[in-house]
Amino acid sequence: MGAAVLVSGRGTNLRALLEAAADPRYPAQIVAVAANRSSCPALEVAEAAAVPARVFRLRDFGGDGEGRDRALAEWALAMGASCLVLAGYDRILGRPLLAAFAGRILNVHNSLLPAFSGTMSAVAEALAHGVKVSGCTVHLVDAGITDGGPIVLQAAVPVEEGDTEAALLGRIHQEEWRLLPQALALLAEGRIRVEGRRARILEAAR
Repeated sequence: MGAAVLVSGRGTNLRALLEAAADPRYPAQIVAVAANRSSCPALEVAEAAAVPARVFRLRDFGGDGEGRDRALAEWALAMGASCLVLAGYDRILGRPLLAAFAGRILNVHNSLLPAFSGTMSAVAEALAHGVKVSGCTVHLVDAGITDGGPIVLQAAVPVEEGDTEAALLGRIHQEEWRLLPQALALLAEGRIRVEGRRARILEAAR
């Protein structure tokens, strides 16, 4: 299965996906990378891996988010993508992307959803709230509530006494780099079955 990865930041999750996909036994390939800003360091990660990358800035589409997402969807499909992975992408997807890749979009969020959903500052909010356990979630994206799609995988990360946002986020990232490639493999193998609001993980074929 070909995957297009959407990025906005440093590209650490993209790097984890590329490392996983370098194994010939891995069931997915990273065929394209799309960013929403030209200064995104993740573009350098894509370039180093010789993966086609393109920037889709909102201003280049006259502020038309739906037009931007339509162009992005057409490009991703033309590059051979049959699913999307949001790896630190900080924009809500519009209808063209949701329709083109319905049921085949993964997102990683740095909280144990549904806690601290719909925010880019989930770790800071978790610390301010005094939680004892944080973590990360990989979920399917749908047209409903932001960060509210069926949960595929989660990992808990204990909050340590005196934790800073950077320290906790660093430990959460370690789990994200493990879970996101695992979730993409499950999607590529057809092992995710959605039943209502639940995503069931099917046993691997023998």
